[in-house]
Amino acid sequence: MSGIEFSLAGAVLTAMGSGALWWAERRIVCVSDLHLGKAARVARRGGGALPPYETRDTLLRLENDLAATHAATVICLGDSFDDLTAAQDLPEDERLWLARLQAGRRWVWIEGNHDPGPVEFGGSHMAELHLPPLSFRHIAQPGQSGEVSGHYHPKVRVQTRLRAISRPAFLFDADRVILPAYGTYTGGLRSSDAALAALMRPEARAIMTGTVPRMVTMPR
Repeated sequence: MSGIEFSLAGAVLTAMGSGALWWAERRIVCVSDLHLGKAARVARRGGGALPPYETRDTLLRLENDLAATHAATVICLGDSFDDLTAAQDLPEDERLWLARLQAGRRWVWIEGNHDPGPVEFGGSHMAELHLPPLSFRHIAQPGQSGEVSGHYHPKVRVQTRLRAISRPAFLFDADRVILPAYGTYTGGLRSSDAALAALMRPEARAIMTGTVPRMVTMPR
């Protein structure tokens, strides 16, 4: 399992190369912004046709992460579905796949701005979840400490000797960690955007996702 450890409010966390966050002490895997059903939602609204495989790809990566960690709890930090219709229209085989992943585990759906309100799947639906010393919510709130959130789909761009590399990334400082989007069809917001720069301390770091995760100073 590839990942980089860091500490938040005394909790030792691992930023996994897939974009999942692993809290080993509590056997919790946390993921954000799966946006399941995005291809179907785009087609429904008259957008361009996207290959309809993103839900299966996202669920496969999540299945691999759960197998690698033997997680007892899964926390989905909001925008798990691209909208409520996408959740309702999820194909039966993907519904069964999700049910298999939930079997034998505690599963928490945190409310997001794309999927407000309960979804018709197993697990608990919450506005936010407090597991001291950490709090889990969809959108970061200024002035919080020990906060785990998503929403912004952060990504960072670094320049190497040969080329520029841009990847989804975790952003973290002494107060919070903001997770990258886990879903296959998700864009990203550069860490230099004013919204992210305002939330993160000057000493914030970024962990770039990928086969070999990489920690850098958060680009501003």
